[in-house]
Amino acid sequence: MSRRMKRFVFSTVCTLLILVTGLAGGILFLRYENKKDQSKKKPDALLTEYVSSLQNADYGTMYGMLDQQSQLNISLEDFTARNKNIYEGIEAEDIKAEITGVDLKDEEAAVTYQMSLNSLAGEISFSNQAVFKKEKKAGYKLEWNDSMIFPELTKTDKVKVVTDKAERGNIYDRNGFLLAGKGTASSVGLVPGKMSQDSGKDVEKLGELLSISPENIQKKLSAGWVKEDSFVPLKTLKKADDFKLQSEHASEEDKKNKELQDQLLTIPGVLITDTSVRSYPLGEKGAHLIGYVQNVTSEDLEKHKGEDYLTDSVIGKSGMEGLYEKELKGTNGRTIFIADASGNSKKKLAVKPRTDGADITLTIDSALQSTIYDAFQEDKSCSVAMNPHTGEILALVSTPSYDDNDFILGMPADKWDSLNNDERKPLYNRFRQKFAPGSSFKPITAVVGLGSGAIDPNEDYGSTGLSWRKDESWGNYYVTTLHDSSPLNLENAFIYSNNIYFAKAALKIGYDDFMAGLDKLGFNQPLPFEISVAQSQYSNSDRIESEVQLADSGYGQGQMLVNPVHLAALYTMFTNEGNVIQPVLKAEQNAAPNVWLQGACSAENASLVREDLIQVVSSEHGTGHTIMRSDIKLAGKTGTAEIKASKGDTTGTELGWFSVFTADPDTKSPLLLISMVEDVKNRGGSGYVVRKDKLILDSYLPVQ
Repeated sequence: MSRRMKRFVFSTVCTLLILVTGLAGGILFLRYENKKDQSKKKPDALLTEYVSSLQNADYGTMYGMLDQQSQLNISLEDFTARNKNIYEGIEAEDIKAEITGVDLKDEEAAVTYQMSLNSLAGEISFSNQAVFKKEKKAGYKLEWNDSMIFPELTKTDKVKVVTDKAERGNIYDRNGFLLAGKGTASSVGLVPGKMSQDSGKDVEKLGELLSISPENIQKKLSAGWVKEDSFVPLKTLKKADDFKLQSEHASEEDKKNKELQDQLLTIPGVLITDTSVRSYPLGEKGAHLIGYVQNVTSEDLEKHKGEDYLTDSVIGKSGMEGLYEKELKGTNGRTIFIADASGNSKKKLAVKPRTDGADITLTIDSALQSTIYDAFQEDKSCSVAMNPHTGEILALVSTPSYDDNDFILGMPADKWDSLNNDERKPLYNRFRQKFAPGSSFKPITAVVGLGSGAIDPNEDYGSTGLSWRKDESWGNYYVTTLHDSSPLNLENAFIYSNNIYFAKAALKIGYDDFMAGLDKLGFNQPLPFEISVAQSQYSNSDRIESEVQLADSGYGQGQMLVNPVHLAALYTMFTNEGNVIQPVLKAEQNAAPNVWLQGACSAENASLVREDLIQVVSSEHGTGHTIMRSDIKLAGKTGTAEIKASKGDTTGTELGWFSVFTADPDTKSPLLLISMVEDVKNRGGSGYVVRKDKLILDSYLPVQ
């Protein structure tokens, strides 16, 4: 290395040493100045700093402000745990301290202050005093003990929170019948002290009967809290109701349940006791409507953080239970208090009374709901019943169904698999879906055509037999119908349900006016209804794209899909001078009907279509004549929709529809009923649905 290079290296090293030395000196100086500044802080400023650190849960900084004796009395670890457990346990927020006085003495200062904070039981506010002692060099330090947290708190005390759980609200029907609320089930369990000496075989038999593994039963029996006289619950079953069992209508399920419980009681140590559960008296008759609750999951707790759910809370999962969860759940009560070493309450810090969940009354008529279910329980169907003048939903039924009580009691895996694998889809809620409406849609086409002026109700479209196509551009595709009539005017087209008439009518209306008319009637938009239902459509794309599709749409085929609740709402225009009434499920006292679509059609056109629908029932040729009654004027429309994979498909199935309503405004029990049944091919088509609805109408509508 050259002499010049050696001099350069030496110079560089010296420079670095000077910089490092200076930096170190600067740091030491800053630390000295910081300690010097800290030692000069006044007691009130120190308390403000202490509270600021508490607000940020900076327990280490808080501990560093304690005097030497306080730090000897409690370690940093214990100090942190004590403060953290109390403040976080009561969910303390918005912690504030307002200094009200400072009393300075020679080497000591007392700072009085007003403390306030929000907790899960409400606001906690109190006066307190902090004592600071002056130490050499360090300045004022806090003399800490547990009373700094709450004035009455001592080292051996605990801060406890007691929860008073809110009662979930009930759901009632319009007549006060319970749809969801408190019920009684049978809790099956074991009392260890009463088990036989050869309990292994008993546990195996018990496990087999309850579909629980013996290992799971033994695990529950070996829990730390279990004593000889403890009742160890294993499973909850439906209560074996002796009154029902003695009835001639006792179900096979009830009989099997009774037999099971009798077998269980032969095992030594088994005890069956009543337990309170959420109950659904309608069971499968109302499951798709009422829904069910289940215990919250970790995902539920995360999703609903801050909404007062406990680890053992329940939450509505479907139907009305889910829809009105906020109203039904209520708010838990809380009491925060200081307890002494014996657990006795010394001081209540905050009390928040519980607020039970609100009761919900629906417009549903349970008797009608049950009648409809009984009529269609073997079918894949859905029905909507409503008051056509008020929009009140009287029944919403989907079949087949499931028993929502099973979700409360704990559904066995094999039953869950059976429900999911059932080809009839009992878990599928059909009244929320959309289906091809068939001829039940024809009154809507008539309303659109009359409103646009394209349909003259007296015009005779001329007989074309039972099949028709516009021209050769349609190829081999023909519109077919089951009945011809002469003249082929609007009234006869309704009576005989002539598809050809309504195909021609749709072509006369034209693409744009037909789609605009349907848009005006709520197609391709959400239905204003408590339950979210599928939006009705007239095409799989944004428009009707061909003449054939337009013609088919006129009689409810093509790509036309309609939600049953929407269709029921549209039928209300025929009893309300052209206004469509909004469907409603929640009962409100003295609530006036809510018009959804004002002037959906003119009063004149509504009356004209209504009179034609009356003829569908009263005329001996009418497709709905089966339900005619001499005491009540009824109007209706049948519908059969073909479900095909292609236009040439001959193996497709059929949907059967029937829409019927009381046409006299003075009817004692006004009713609009729309029912849809899948797979009616070779079962009478829509006639099958008409016969079922007749049973319902005869049961619900009293002789007048």
